[in-house]
Amino acid sequence: MTFDAAFFAAMVPAVILMGLSKGGFAGLGLLSLPLMALVVSPVTAAAIMLPLLIAQDVVTVWSYRREFDRRNLATLAPGAFIGVLAGYLLAAQVSDAAVGLAVGAISIGFALRRMLGDGRREPVVTRARWGAGSLWGFVCGFTSMIAHAGGPPFQIYVMPQRLPPAVFVGTGAIFFAAMNLVKVVPYLALGQFSAANLLASAALLPVAVAATFAGVWLVRRVPAERFYVYIYWLLLLVGLKLVFDGLHGLRLFA
Repeated sequence: MTFDAAFFAAMVPAVILMGLSKGGFAGLGLLSLPLMALVVSPVTAAAIMLPLLIAQDVVTVWSYRREFDRRNLATLAPGAFIGVLAGYLLAAQVSDAAVGLAVGAISIGFALRRMLGDGRREPVVTRARWGAGSLWGFVCGFTSMIAHAGGPPFQIYVMPQRLPPAVFVGTGAIFFAAMNLVKVVPYLALGQFSAANLLASAALLPVAVAATFAGVWLVRRVPAERFYVYIYWLLLLVGLKLVFDGLHGLRLFA
């Protein structure tokens, strides 16, 4: 790994996108790893990103420490931790491309249904439930461990509840902060925290923290209705990207 101009040209925008995502514009972060993979392997990119994610989690959890939904956290957490464990145990047998394709297709369907169907009537507001929370929590944990794609399943479960934007973001901040800390153990077991990877993380840390604060600042200034419109569009675009990457990874098209 060479810390040259090409390295920082790919890494800095990737970290900024992840910071904005962590700050509240969920979905942008999924664009980060492909950018990083232009200059390092996907496995190395994920290893460099995890310490940065944890640092960004500190910013978001502190920023939204009084704005989160306890019931959502309670319903999501048990399934998520089981999902992370399952992802670790099955990582060698499960295709990243297949998981990404499935998550992308679900995300597109959900976003289109909410954007097109709900545009003709008042959207149905749901609430956190143990059955659905356990299922989507498991999907979040599994896809986060396998394909770094835990954001869309979280959005699919929580967005229909129409929480205030700050509560929506704060709930996700605490949820993913806990999950990222859990993921440290399998990353250690896989030997991903090399000196070179940690040095790269340290070099990018100031950008990661500044971008997260910028995301928090922006979310607090976007009206609630416009915020959800943005998130639905981001979910749709991310879903399309996941489907494209999945089809490409499965070699269904060149």
